[in-house]
Parts: sequence; structure tokens; C-alpha cells
Amino acid sequence: MHRRRRTALVLTAAIAAAAPLLTACGSDAHPGAAAVVGGQRITVAQLENRVNEVRTAQRAAVKDDTQYKQAVSQTAGLTRDTLHGMVIEQVLRRAARDAGVSVTPKEVQQMRTGLEQQVGGSKALQTAWLQQYGVAPQRLDDNLRLQLEAQKLAQALGADTSKPAFWNALTKASKELHVDLNPRYGTWDVQKSSRVDAKTPWVREVTANGTQQTA
Repeated sequence: MHRRRRTALVLTAAIAAAAPLLTACGSDAHPGAAAVVGGQRITVAQLENRVNEVRTAQRAAVKDDTQYKQAVSQTAGLTRDTLHGMVIEQVLRRAARDAGVSVTPKEVQQMRTGLEQQVGGSKALQTAWLQQYGVAPQRLDDNLRLQLEAQKLAQALGADTSKPAFWNALTKASKELHVDLNPRYGTWDVQKSSRVDAKTPWVREVTANGTQQTA
């Protein structure tokens, strides 16, 4: 499964390693929004619902309280990572559309079936994606679609997901969508198509379970 795992979250891994080039965001004009992408709001409530999906799945998968607390601590940045995923999904979809790329439900199912065969079934795949990538079981197909879109976009550009042509396409899509993050979740790096932590220690992030983290 090495190649599949390498490509599974290629966007997230590469973006996390990218050096930041910050852009301004003015989300004060969008109260209640965690982000605005292409004029469409990703509300704080929508973000919290996504985070709660992961926490609920983690709780169901780990019955021991100590192990659950460990799982939560290992995904302490889940809220920000989840928002990043929600934004990059729309950026990639725009880039794929611009390149005439689409993914069918059949292709998603074929990818899922292949992965299930490799890891030992549907439940094992859901557990692996939850533990390794923080993807809730009900979002697994959406995540696989994202990976297929990335792969097909790269192919359409005659490159792979590590090449400048691919990232230039995402940069173009980010600019077209005018991504604007609420400052509590950081800023959006247009050149890298990535969420970047804002250097404002006085801004604190309220997580879905009611605790607070430094942004």
C-alpha cells in the first residue's frame, strides 16, 4: 500500500511542508464564517460539524478513555486542518474544472475497492483513514475523490503532484476564488494554496468541544 498511502493525502502533506507566503484576509466582513471561498461561506457551524464527525468516530473506535485522550492530543490541530481540507477541496475542484478534469462515482468506487482489498476490508480502510489522516468514515469517498482529482489534474497537465505545473494550477484557482479565512484560523497562502497560522498569539481558537487553543 506504499504508493497509495503516499498519494492518499499528497496535497495536505506537501502543503504542510511548504514555506508560507502570507496574504491578507479581511473576514470581518463575513461574520460567522470560518472562510469564504468563491463568495461562498464555510460557516463556523459547518466546520465544527466536520470536526465533531471525526471526534465521534475516534470515540467510537477507541473505547478506553486514556487512549481516546491520546488520539485527541495527537490531532490537536484538527479544527485548522479540517478547514484547510474544506478549502483545498474547492480550490482543487476549480483547478480541475478549469483543466476539463472530472471524476466519476465509478472511479471513486474502484479506488475504494482497490484500497479495501489492500488493507483488509471496508472497516479497516475507514480506520486507517481516520487514524492516519483524520478523515471521518462518512467523508472517505469525498477524500478519495479529492485524491483522484489531484492525480487526474496532474496527468492533464503532463506532470505529477510535486511539479510546478500542478501547483501553479492551484495557485491560479486560489486567486480566482479569492479565499478569505477568519483570522482565528490563520491566513490563506495563495502561492502555496495553503492555510498558514497567523502570528497573532492573542487570537484564540474555540474548538468544537468548547476548549480553547492558541491559534
